Amino acid sequence: MYRVKYACAKENGTRKNVLFEKFLSMASRAGPRATGTDGSDYRHREKVASHYQMSVSLKSEIRKLNFAHVFIWLLVAAQVVVSYLKLVSHDVVATPYQWEYPYLLSIIPCIFSFISFPRNNISYLVISMISAGLFCIAPLIYGSMEMFPVAQQLYRHGKAYRFIFGFSAVSVMYLVMVIAVQVHAWQIYYSKKLLDSWFTSTQERKKK
Repeated sequence: MYRVKYACAKENGTRKNVLFEKFLSMASRAGPRATGTDGSDYRHREKVASHYQMSVSLKSEIRKLNFAHVFIWLLVAAQVVVSYLKLVSHDVVATPYQWEYPYLLSIIPCIFSFISFPRNNISYLVISMISAGLFCIAPLIYGSMEMFPVAQQLYRHGKAYRFIFGFSAVSVMYLVMVIAVQVHAWQIYYSKKLLDSWFTSTQERKKK
């Protein structure tokens, strides 16, 4: 009776040892690995990581420029609203120039830029870039030509007829335009690089 029990116990112990050894062999480095995780795909993973890091970096830069854009837009919008509602005298805040009204639409590319980031939406980013040219750059070009005669008169004769809190309105608005041009130019540049990064990443996923 005792011999039978001992033989059964020994057999069970042998089976446990075999199972334990199999478990160790599977968990060890020399054991079997899942397909695609043996390190042979390291080049693809490096490319994915590189595109991801570039995308994160470019998004960060564009966000900063978008916030600067919103600040400039708020300044222009404030002048238009104050003038339209006649909250203060026109001697304190001059009436807006014509280019400032279409420039109010420049918030559109900023919105599309922000909503394209969460899911890397290429279509929204393309819309943002196209509308930036139409609603940001185009009004600024028109504004520079519109205000040029006034600026020329101010430079030659020192005469100004529009003021913003005591400063020449044309000088203030030209300063705003110079800053705005730089902001929008960098926005479009970084957006183009981000678009290329997303497009390359999409093409590699399709090939795979």
